[in-house]
Amino acid sequence: MRIHRQPDELRPVRMQKNFTETNGGSVLISCGKTSVLCTALLESGVPPFLIGSGKGWLTAEYAMLPSSTGTRKRRETLKPDGRSTEIQRLIGRSLRHAVDLSKLGENTVYIDCDVLQADGGTRTASISGAYVALALGIERWLSEGRLNENPLVHQVAAVSVGIVDDVPLLDLCYKEDSAAQIDMNLVMDESGSFIELQGTGERRAFTPDELNSLLALGKKGISELMRLQRES
Repeated sequence: MRIHRQPDELRPVRMQKNFTETNGGSVLISCGKTSVLCTALLESGVPPFLIGSGKGWLTAEYAMLPSSTGTRKRRETLKPDGRSTEIQRLIGRSLRHAVDLSKLGENTVYIDCDVLQADGGTRTASISGAYVALALGIERWLSEGRLNENPLVHQVAAVSVGIVDDVPLLDLCYKEDSAAQIDMNLVMDESGSFIELQGTGERRAFTPDELNSLLALGKKGISELMRLQRES
């Protein structure tokens, strides 16, 4: 099931920064055969519950292009499906941990993650890529005077782990994920603290020792992803 890499090895990762010419930041992240275009844009104004607070906001949207999977996926024109809604909320929660909202002023950062090709790990690739897009955007907004101070307070990355045929694996592709007995997604910051854990016994329950093995794999993978983020 595991092809051309070790169980604790990430799929090949590439982050192509400034992929689009926008007024913010952008990166095309590829994790194996999964490719996601992540962008970050800054606009004035905040949701009603923040008006007058002096604080900003960060929100995210996620979508899969119709041709991103083996069979055509219906375009999400009016509203995202349930899975996309859950993922974009995860992306928003994760990236809000990266910023001090009080340093945004009454502005909103919009994170957009569009899956060009899906082969497992689209939500984790979106988070890792979106962080780079956000960091690039903040650098630009500071230089343009649109922000007065740097709101970035944490580095954030995410990775999937799982157990397939009783073997703990890092960074599952679609075939591995489909066969997984245990499936987890980890989001962490640079201190090694967890922002979110999503774990499910798909085909059986898992033991505390197996959980610890998966967490160790995830920490290793996220450390490598953070190094790649900094290089980008």
